[in-house]
Order: sequence, then C-alpha cells, then structure tokens
Amino acid sequence: MSTTAPAPYKMSKEHRRVFIGLMLGMLVASVSQTIVGPALPRIVAELGGMDHYSWVATAAMLVSAVTVPIVGKLSDLYGRRTFYIGGIIVFMVGTIFAGFAQSFWMLVIARGIRGLGMGTLMPLSQTIIGDIIPPRQRGKYRGFMGAVFGVTSVAGPLAGGVVTDHPGWRWLFFVTLPIGLIALTFIVKFLHIPHEPRKAIIDYKGIATLSTALVALLVAVSSGGTSRARGSTTSLVLFGIAIVSGIAFVLIQLRAVEPILPLRLFKDRTIALSLIASFGVAIVMFGSIIYIPVYAQGVIGVNATNSGLILMPLMLGFIICGILTGLLITRTGHYRPFMLAGIAIMGGGVFMLTRPDHNATAGQLTPAMVVLGIALGMAMQQYTLIVQNVVSRKDMGVATASTQFFRNVGSTVGIAIYGTVMASGLGERIASHLPSGLPATATGHIDAGAVLDPSALSQLPPQVAEAVRWGPAQQLGDAFTLGLPVPAVVFLATLFIPHTPLRESNEEHPAEDAGQHVLDAYASESPDADPRSTEPQLTASPRA
Repeated sequence: MSTTAPAPYKMSKEHRRVFIGLMLGMLVASVSQTIVGPALPRIVAELGGMDHYSWVATAAMLVSAVTVPIVGKLSDLYGRRTFYIGGIIVFMVGTIFAGFAQSFWMLVIARGIRGLGMGTLMPLSQTIIGDIIPPRQRGKYRGFMGAVFGVTSVAGPLAGGVVTDHPGWRWLFFVTLPIGLIALTFIVKFLHIPHEPRKAIIDYKGIATLSTALVALLVAVSSGGTSRARGSTTSLVLFGIAIVSGIAFVLIQLRAVEPILPLRLFKDRTIALSLIASFGVAIVMFGSIIYIPVYAQGVIGVNATNSGLILMPLMLGFIICGILTGLLITRTGHYRPFMLAGIAIMGGGVFMLTRPDHNATAGQLTPAMVVLGIALGMAMQQYTLIVQNVVSRKDMGVATASTQFFRNVGSTVGIAIYGTVMASGLGERIASHLPSGLPATATGHIDAGAVLDPSALSQLPPQVAEAVRWGPAQQLGDAFTLGLPVPAVVFLATLFIPHTPLRESNEEHPAEDAGQHVLDAYASESPDADPRSTEPQLTASPRA
C-alpha cells in the first residue's frame, strides 16, 4: 500500500454538524469520568465506604460495560438517533441523583444510572464516525475526538479539585447539567442518519447471562480481601456464578439468531487481538487516573485541586500525541508502528509508578504522568479504527461496541483489582509503621477514610502521620507492580495484529475487488446466522 497522503477529503456540511454533535456527546460522557476523580477521596471520607472505594468508579463502568454491546447491537437493528438521545437523557437523570446522594450506596446507584447513559453515548459516538467518515480519514477525526476526551481529562480533574475544595463535591454533578442540555439540543436538531430497520429477535437470554456474569465477577473481585476474605464461601459462590453465567452466555451466543455479541467476529484475528489489547490498555489508563489522586492526597498530602494538577501532564500528552498520531496514520496509512512504540513507552510509565515511596513529591510523579500520556495518545484510539476497517456496515455498531465493551470491562476489573490491593491490609500496613510504645491517646482512631483526608492527616502527631503515609504508599506500589505485565501482553497482542490497508471510502467492499476484500466464509456457516436470510454476516479483508 502506498504511504502517500490520500486525496483531500472535505466533510459535507451535514456531516460536519453531526460530528460537532458527537463531540458534544463525547464531552458529556467523558467529563463525568474525570471530574469526580480528585473528589473521590473526599467523598468517601464524608459518606464512608472506604472498604468499597472502587465501587464509586466501577459502578458506572460496570453498567456501561453491560450496556455497550446491547446498545451497539440494537443500534445496528433500529438506528442510532433514538438511542443516542435516550443516552443523554438517562445520563442527566443519573447526574441529578448523584448530586443529591445522602449515602455512599445512594451515590453508587446514581453512578450506575450515569453509567447507563455513558454506555450509550461512548460507543455510538465512535460508531457514527464509522458511518459517515471513510476509514483512511478516521485517524484524523478520531484524533480530534480523542482530543475532546483529553481536554475534559485535563479540565475535569482541575475543575473537580477546585469545586470540591470550595462549593463542595455535590456541585461536580450539577455543573455538568448545562453541558448535557446543550448537547441534547444539538443532537435532536442535527443528528439525522438514514437507517432502514430490519426485523430481528432480541437476544434477551444473552443480555441476562452477560449482565449476571459481569456483576458477579466484579462483586467477587471488588469485595474479596476487604469486606470479606478472598477464599470465603460468598466469594467462591460469586466466582462460580460468574463462570457458569459466562459459559451460558457463550452457548447462547452460538445459537442466537441476532446475538448481542456475535462470536463470529472473534474468528477474525484482527478483531480478537484488538479487543485483548483494548482490555489491557484500559486497565493501565483507568487504574492510573483513579488511584494517582489517592496517592497524591493520602501520601503527599495535597488538596483535591492539586491532585487534579498532578494528572495534567498525563492528559496533555494524551491530547497532543493522540492528534499527531491520528494525522500521521491518515497521511501514511499505517497504524501498527505508532501503536507498538506507544505501548513500549507505556511499559516504562507503569514501571515508573512503582518507584515513589511515602516521601515522594508531586514533581516526582510528573515524569511518569508524561510518559503514560504519550503512550496512551499513540495507542488507545487506534484499536477502534482497526476493528471498523475490517467489518461491514451492517456490523459496524456491534463491532465498535465490542471494542468499547472490552475497554469498559478492562477498566472495571482493573480498578476493582487495584482497589482490592489498596484496601486489603491497609490498616495493618499503617499499624506496622507506628512507633512501639506510643500511647493510644497519641494515635487516636485511625481508619482508612482518614488516610484520604489531608486535614485529618495534618492533625495527627508527626510520628503517626508518617506511618499513615507509609500505608497507602506501599499498598499503591503493590497495585502498580501487579500491573507491570499488562503492557507486555498488550504489546504482544498488537504485534500479531495483521496489517490491513485502510479503505479510502465508506462504500461496502466491491465484489469485483476480490484481491482486496473477500467474504468471511465462516459467517455463512455460523450457527448464529439468521436461517431466514442469505445475507453475509461479516465482510473482512485479507491480511497483508
């Protein structure tokens, strides 16, 4: 394939308005993931629930993970517009509930409602880009879309810290409502994509078994070692439910007429390896975004505003490298070299996060943030581009949703595991560093929540405060060490993704171009194909 730049591409006025609407929708969904990060330690300190700290983040991601493949499939069947508008409305309803939450678990439920909206907006934004922009040009526009996520990732933690320190953390939710209303107005007015609905049987059994498997797995991982022992009967039962439900889900997908997550897609090596890599990248990214503020506030002792500033280098690297990589992919037509370089850099960034101790400063975290930001900008957005390039239009929604699904599951499981390592044994770690012979009146009542409250930390005797900083420093160091093998797995998965030339148009693969595009023979043999239709189930490209 030629590496020369393609012919100039000019987006139509109609598509330009749709793209602006998509960016607003992405803004609404992505800001909710980042603005709350610096406030989570303060929220948990106020509402309680340190043993379940990760649930504030994972509730939204869990519901989003379940929602993504369902919405992706249904949008293929019934169109994108209605689901997109519904996603914005649901998101704003959850936002209102979150702002008025009076307890830890009320907040978790509200975050779950927001996750339902996020699980609709995030994949459909990416899918609609695939509907209106040719693959060769998508690298550039995905770079711009990634920049929206990056801008909110920079502005979100900063705004989150300022709002938390001044009017209070509840306003973190209320301030996003005007953005949601503007996005809703824009989408209702301009998002009109032609679609011909097709009759289908909704895979209710697949939805039920997938939801059960994910919920059971997350509860088992998140609570094991904190609220209950890892080997407790309850934990084992939950893992058993997750395994049985997962097996049932696979069997149902093999036989369903319109499966929620068609397993035939995984026959394509490009798709399968891209999903594995997306899973791993999400573990690294969201584990860093959620737990670096914990380190900043609990160990370094900065306030919520400054903990947001610590994330800024990561987000700036993500924005700049995301845009530059997208432009380079559009110009050269190659994506894998940039991605492999980014993942190698990511490994260095994760290693750097394992080095700081309880005496670390904010400046010592900056190099690790810069390295991770560069890595994520070079790699994260490209897996969706790769998957969309090898599927037909009729599978665009479910294929895109599959990428987002694995990303969401990766972030959910990763945060849960990091949270388990963080909370499990934290009290014992703190106690092990307390000087012997200290009277009980000198230590007072030190619980895990006090670790995340800088004002409470400042009131402790110096020897006790030193021990309190040791605890989360060591626990988070263990968590990041546990994540060291992840970039290696992602690198190997990306290395073996076959290179498929990026298509120059959005037209279905022409039949006469047999040298470039062939039907996936497996699709016609798959037991989940609709016996009433002779339409091919998947269009794929041979590997270069």
